[in-house]
Amino acid sequence: MNFTNFGKYILLLKAVFRKPEKGKIYLKAIFQQMDFIGVGSLGLISIIATFIGAVMTLQIAFQLVSDFIPKTVIGSVTRDSSILELSPTISAIVLAGKIGSAISSEIGTMRVTEQIDALEIMGINSPGYLILPKILAGVTMVPLLVIFAMVLSISGGYIGGTLSGAVSPAEYIQGITTDFNPYTITVSLVKAFVFGFIITSVPAYEGFYVKGGALEVAQASTRAVVISCIAILACDYIVTGLLL
Repeated sequence: MNFTNFGKYILLLKAVFRKPEKGKIYLKAIFQQMDFIGVGSLGLISIIATFIGAVMTLQIAFQLVSDFIPKTVIGSVTRDSSILELSPTISAIVLAGKIGSAISSEIGTMRVTEQIDALEIMGINSPGYLILPKILAGVTMVPLLVIFAMVLSISGGYIGGTLSGAVSPAEYIQGITTDFNPYTITVSLVKAFVFGFIITSVPAYEGFYVKGGALEVAQASTRAVVISCIAILACDYIVTGLLL
């Protein structure tokens, strides 16, 4: 995304956040998008978070071979890694692939079939009508999915660690409850909010300015996912640098 594209992206966002014509229509669309983004992604996030937590615990246990380091450290490292980095970032990258491609394809198809032109002829603010519900649903549901992923990742670590014998249940629970800093959850939720905005707005921009036919829509979807993932990693670094 060069500076020209970034300028078009900012102008599109300005049009998106213009005062809506009819709040009731937007409200219905927001709930539909919440269902698609939040409820529709629960299964995928559950599987990924649980396995990441289990694998993390086994890897940490494998690396902590010293007798001088208590095994309770396994629980605390898994907890902090899951909350600060793995749950928000891995979840966002997976959601960028699932949700981002769907949003870009949907809006891109509407653009090439001239449905967006028809909305504009009727005097409807098409960026607001098509994109605002998606962004609001994204910044609401992605943080909730990240909280869900945190719980499952730590639970997955407990299951993986205890089943493999790498750590005892008592040691793991002591590890995750010792020296817990609630601020880490705040940092994680700020990341999730930013990621939710990126996951919905960048693919919407790519879809909104598609020109051509089915091939260009597919290319825009691929581009949307790639740019979203790069933006997520860049913002992850910036937010971590600012807040920690």
